[in-house]
Amino acid sequence: MTLSSARSFLSEACYGEQELDANSALMELDKGLRSGKLGEQCEAVVLFPKLFQKYPFPILINSAFLKLADIFRLGNNFLRLCVLKVTQQSEKHLEKILNVDEFVKRVFSVIHSNDPVARAITLRMLGSLASIIPERKNAHHSIRQSLDSHDNVEVEAAIFAAASFSAQSKDFAAGICNKVSEMIQGLDTPVDLKLKLIPMLQHMHHDANLASSSRELLQHLVSSYPSTPMVIVSLHTFTQLAASSLIDIPKQLQLLLQYLKDDPRKAVKRLTINDLKLLAKKAPHLWIRENTQTLCECALASPYNSLKLGMLAVLSTLSGTIAIKQYFSYPAGSSTVSPRLTDLVKLAQECCYHSNLAVAAQGVIVLSNIVISCPEKDIIQLEQDTVLGVESLLMLCSQDGSAGAQTTLKTGLTSLVKLLKSRPHLSQAAVDFLLGQLHLSCDSSRILICHALAAIATHLPVLGDGMLGDLVDLYRVASHSSTGEQQELLVSLATVIFVASQSSLSAEVKTVIKQQLESVANGWTVYRIARQASRMGCHEFSSELYQCLRTRVASEHFYFWLNSLKEFSQAEQCLSHVEDGDYSGAMSAIAEALRSYQKGIASLTAASTPLSPLTFQCEFIKLRIDTLQALSQLICTCNSLKTSPPPAIATTIALTSGNELQRCGRISLQMKVCMEEFRSLAARYSDLHQSSFDADYATLRNVELQQQSCLLVSHVIEALIIDPQVASFQEYGTPGSVQTESEYERRMIAVFNHVLEEVEGLTKKHPPVSHLHTSCLCDTVIALLKVPLSFQRYFFQKLQSTSIKLALSPSPRTPSEPIPVQSNQQLTLKVEGVVQHGSTPGLFRKIQSVCLNVTSVLQSKTGPEYKIPLDAKTNEIEQRVEPHNDYFSTQFLLNFSILGTHSVTVEASVVDESGIQWKTGPKTTVSVKSLEDPYSQQLRHQLQQGGAQPAAQRSSYIRF
Repeated sequence: MTLSSARSFLSEACYGEQELDANSALMELDKGLRSGKLGEQCEAVVLFPKLFQKYPFPILINSAFLKLADIFRLGNNFLRLCVLKVTQQSEKHLEKILNVDEFVKRVFSVIHSNDPVARAITLRMLGSLASIIPERKNAHHSIRQSLDSHDNVEVEAAIFAAASFSAQSKDFAAGICNKVSEMIQGLDTPVDLKLKLIPMLQHMHHDANLASSSRELLQHLVSSYPSTPMVIVSLHTFTQLAASSLIDIPKQLQLLLQYLKDDPRKAVKRLTINDLKLLAKKAPHLWIRENTQTLCECALASPYNSLKLGMLAVLSTLSGTIAIKQYFSYPAGSSTVSPRLTDLVKLAQECCYHSNLAVAAQGVIVLSNIVISCPEKDIIQLEQDTVLGVESLLMLCSQDGSAGAQTTLKTGLTSLVKLLKSRPHLSQAAVDFLLGQLHLSCDSSRILICHALAAIATHLPVLGDGMLGDLVDLYRVASHSSTGEQQELLVSLATVIFVASQSSLSAEVKTVIKQQLESVANGWTVYRIARQASRMGCHEFSSELYQCLRTRVASEHFYFWLNSLKEFSQAEQCLSHVEDGDYSGAMSAIAEALRSYQKGIASLTAASTPLSPLTFQCEFIKLRIDTLQALSQLICTCNSLKTSPPPAIATTIALTSGNELQRCGRISLQMKVCMEEFRSLAARYSDLHQSSFDADYATLRNVELQQQSCLLVSHVIEALIIDPQVASFQEYGTPGSVQTESEYERRMIAVFNHVLEEVEGLTKKHPPVSHLHTSCLCDTVIALLKVPLSFQRYFFQKLQSTSIKLALSPSPRTPSEPIPVQSNQQLTLKVEGVVQHGSTPGLFRKIQSVCLNVTSVLQSKTGPEYKIPLDAKTNEIEQRVEPHNDYFSTQFLLNFSILGTHSVTVEASVVDESGIQWKTGPKTTVSVKSLEDPYSQQLRHQLQQGGAQPAAQRSSYIRF
């Protein structure tokens, strides 16, 4: 295998190769390192980050870094520079180096070189390693010495290393602070060197005294060196120090605002604005009213658009936080001013109509945030002013296709949607305005306006009918070409139409959409529209689209995927024809739907691949199939009251047995089975929810609603038939108490509330069990079936990807071979793991800690037969460990006192930032063979030779 083959080997995107492959790749790179050609050596060095990414476990990383340290020690400066770059790129893997002393020793030997460039690279290398050697005294000493060097390259490297160590080590920061202060204030230090030394002071925040002395020095520098570069660097370092130490933020705000107000230099003003924005994000609660007022006055007085835009950006950040409430709250006893008369509102209103679009956008954000945060009675007129400001901005931007105008339009629409969620009574006028703008706008603007209309209609579905006519008219003339924008517009318009139709598309609407799709849409656009139709519950239409797409794909996996989607849509379409009170029709519809679902699950299984196993999709569909079967069984059970009513002696049997359920006949036992089935389904939905760590919030809410529907049915069975006295309705809340986010959720909640009201009224009036009770159960089933199922985003698309890779040591030499351990010893099981992410880590939720559960079970016993306590057969230990740089490691001490083969299972789950545990896996199993220790074996042989077999058994195991 040559270097080029090693490169292609490492570039493969899959994980899970055997350790042998990792060693092979490392050996190939090692051959490149030992090559006599400089080019091959460099190529081998730069391939190491890919190796670390592919095999991120300490054993390999330790070996690789030791090889790199040898190259650093023996190679030339160019190779050293390559190793430095690799080290900096692989910063998250540094803590996995096991032989830190040996690694640092090889690197540090170069510090004694006569070549200042080699020493400079070594200093930068040490600075890059500061996180793993923060208290290494020889490194501290070398950095101090190098700060006095006469070579500029070495001094700059020493400054970099000093800053890195100051951030990590309190002792180094305290020791170097005085030296840095002397150098900064020294007359013989060049100004450009002072500008590089000053930022080091931002790391002097380890204790209050250190931060205070650094702040005094910076205060002296700001007043003593008024040149623009010095003021800019000093002020920014000042801000970073205050943000880290926290206690000096109010003073820093005053200082920055003073410079913003009094210093005439635009460069200084820009710097203060950027620092104010940083502090607005870091600590908005520390902004008092006077700070915000000063910033408003500066913005009103500034004649420069760029500076005004920056100040408005700070105010827009503050307007979405507690600072806005502090601005409008006045001390007790002082006179209050109407919000409309404050400088902040005047500034925002003035900027809403500014000729600069970016300034106008920030003004709109500030004004809308003020309206959202203030009490409604104080700002009735301000609401109208805000809507007018937003509409004027949207009108101006919607006809301009430039990138800046589109960014401003998106900002304005986002503010409008937030405002309408807070003030729903403004929605109708705003929707009419947006529909009017749709006809006049350019294509890119229409796409954004469609997104806004979809968000408004989702929140306020009552506005959907009014939109539909205009949207269909626009769809007829929407697209005349197959450009990217035109395709995107077709998808966006179709989405709004689906939302406005509320899952009931008319024949006219379908015809209009199909005509456009047939004329100009490509296959991907048709698929996206079908996907949206499935999400919105328009299953008849989505089924037709999937049907025409099946034969337009190049892979059989894609064919089976589209075929499965078509079958699922047809299944849900069967359920949409169910009528109230038609119980036999409901059973026929369920049977027809189940036939389509069974075909679909077969296609879905065929569509899965090792790289895309479709685990969530398969489990979700299996649960849907089992739920429909359980609902069908419930209707059959209700019908059994007519076909097999309670016998005449049912009351006597109930009195004799003391079981009141016998009064209802055989239906009571059947209902009990149904109730357990629905509870089991709810538990499976809960497991699916817990295993979907990467799912978006809408998908998780969808799974929750399915779980709640199963719990509802089981509760209704219990309340009506099994135990009417015990069942309680209070845990389900009151109607309208839940804030819904989608049409599907809204309809499901409405069904839940209606069913609970019906059941509560029935249990108070009639004793069980009568045709009224069974009719109520059947009506519940039909009400749930009539809500079209929503296939959410995670069913089609995975935006976040998170997986855990575990490595256990000791590990068996072959997978089938058990790990030997003596019965009088305990096994130390080391568990290491790496968290692997996709392209957008932490999009929906982040990992706070990893929960490792280790269990062992006795599989087969080799010792003599006797009764073994249960706790001696098993181990069960759980630990939580927080990953650092996506790596975690912990150890377990396991006891195998019983001779035989034990199966040890290590299962990982993750805990997110909210403290919720997710069963993500993986699960790893190893075999351990417990062997008899030599002393017990010798003792047993002696006793056997003496003819004392029973005593041998007792003495061998008495200790355990």
